[in-house]
Amino acid sequence: MERVQCCVIGAGVIGLSVARSLAKKGKEVILIDSASYIGSGTSSRNSGVIHAGIYYKKDSLKAKFCVEGKKEMYEYCKTNGIPHRNCGKLIIATNTSQKQILNKIIERGKDNGVNDLRWVSKEEIKQMEPEIISVGGIFSPSTGIVDPHSLMLSLA
Repeated sequence: MERVQCCVIGAGVIGLSVARSLAKKGKEVILIDSASYIGSGTSSRNSGVIHAGIYYKKDSLKAKFCVEGKKEMYEYCKTNGIPHRNCGKLIIATNTSQKQILNKIIERGKDNGVNDLRWVSKEEIKQMEPEIISVGGIFSPSTGIVDPHSLMLSLA
């Protein structure tokens, strides 16, 4: 019977990343997926957002890995020529009562180590996105996007 050191099940972004990391450490890796092509499942249908780490519960692994991972993702994309943009994200309030919710989002972001969030006025939002009507909002400059297909091909 043949033996391998590592078997990774699933050839999406996570499976490809795990298999690549193991292979770079000198492990013999087999990657198994039910589909004929890499990234044929959920990974090929995601929005490609590089999240800043704003919404996750304080001290959660999601918050920790999101904040650390976005830095690594931008560096990986830059180093490997993966199409990406550090375009930021607006989170807007359409009425004054929603500003309290945005305050909580800023607090949670700061708790998670996202220190680049900033308030933007309705005038600033209008300059950034003329079709948006708001009373103000938050700008998250470290949120971005990546081409998931190019990312997966680079990991294969």
